Amino acid sequence: MPPAARTRPWLVLAVCCMSLLIVSLDITIMNVALPAIRRDLDTSVSGLQWTVDAYTLVLASLLMLAGSTADRIGRRRVFRIGLVVFTAASLLCSLAPSLGWLIAARMLQAVGGSMLNPVAMSIISNTFTDSCQRARAIGVWSGVVGISMAAGPIIGGALVESAGWRAIFWINVPIGLAALFLTTRYVPESRAARARRVDPVGQLLVVVLLAALTCAIIESPERGWTSPVVLGCTAAALGALLGLLWYEPRRTDPLIDLRFFRSAPFSGATVTAVAAFAALGGFLFLSSLYLQDVRGLDPLHAGLFMLPMAAMSLLAAPLSGRMVATRGPRTPLLLAGTALTASAVLQAAGYSEHVPSGLLVLAFLLFGTGFGLVNAPITNTAVSGMPRSQAGVAASVASTSRQVGQSLGVAVIGAVMAGAAGADPAAFTGAARTAWWIIAGCGAAVLVTGTLTSGRWARATAERTAQRLAAEEAAGESKDTKETVDA
Repeated sequence: MPPAARTRPWLVLAVCCMSLLIVSLDITIMNVALPAIRRDLDTSVSGLQWTVDAYTLVLASLLMLAGSTADRIGRRRVFRIGLVVFTAASLLCSLAPSLGWLIAARMLQAVGGSMLNPVAMSIISNTFTDSCQRARAIGVWSGVVGISMAAGPIIGGALVESAGWRAIFWINVPIGLAALFLTTRYVPESRAARARRVDPVGQLLVVVLLAALTCAIIESPERGWTSPVVLGCTAAALGALLGLLWYEPRRTDPLIDLRFFRSAPFSGATVTAVAAFAALGGFLFLSSLYLQDVRGLDPLHAGLFMLPMAAMSLLAAPLSGRMVATRGPRTPLLLAGTALTASAVLQAAGYSEHVPSGLLVLAFLLFGTGFGLVNAPITNTAVSGMPRSQAGVAASVASTSRQVGQSLGVAVIGAVMAGAAGADPAAFTGAARTAWWIIAGCGAAVLVTGTLTSGRWARATAERTAQRLAAEEAAGESKDTKETVDA
């Protein structure tokens, strides 16, 4: 272990946060560039959906594999590989000559991205062993999402306006290279005491489930719900889900450890992550199209318009981390659900071609507050109480839930808007009202889930789950030791 890593845990946190920054920047910058990509590559709304969801789907599919692999072969090693792949793929995105090539490069980007955030969270969990310090570190980590939201729309808008949409991928290169150097210099290597076996069947089932479900949602507006493609994708998704529920409990080292879900707070964190990030995905997709296509703003001014949302997310994230550290996750979850719901209801009730700027800014402020508050309790709940040897897997489940939520948000909102985007403003705003009510439902899901899974009963289930996992892990280690001695 490098000496600096022992004495500078906050430097390790800073290096890990750089990986989150480039992955998060990629999301916010990409949304600002969507109208320019549509014009330059002459693509439809479904094409735009795939440029976003091809990335998030691959990311979601591989996060748990990356987390468990890092626990097995070394977290710093996997983290460094992820930085190299992500940085190189960003260059390929900037050179893509067509939509197909762009989607392929985005998928390669996601392969690298899957090795970054969950592995970085596992590094943080193993660096900050004190629960209060870990909660504060996670608050800082979550604040980076707010920084990316604040900087992403403005940087993205300026780059698209001045140099075209391809420039949005250039910013990843210097940050990725700097993170690679600092990781090599300062981040210590760590791994789980007992290596987990690879689960290829579980990995394949996860890929089929997520890809088939998203494909069914995206393609249904154009093909219809009764088309063979959509029905086939729906059947494949259902079959993969049932296969996971049957197969994974029978594995010694499953890709998805269903025992984690005996903990009500962990299950609640998963549902909350899906709902909150579905709201975010829908919000960014819908707002970018509205500000540029309906209100006629250029990319830079559209990015500036979303700055209030990003600024509140930046301010609320560290505050949420402190609340989690001192009061637990309940308060920030309830405040987050309320703010997200109120933001979407305001827009659903008053949406038109000429929404008053004051109302739009207020809605953006509320959404940023809610989203900034929700990240720290999700992450802290996911890793707290779990054995440290499985920190990568637990963090990966939370990260996967985020990406699944974002994929579903873009897919569902894009499906609602498929026939209205690019049409007259009245058709757009009519479809957008329905979309905002869906986003309001996501906010309500955060509120209800936070209420149900953060009380005394929920904490008791978390304690029982942690005790069972620790006992089963100790028994497994004793068995492995006995078998080694006998051999």
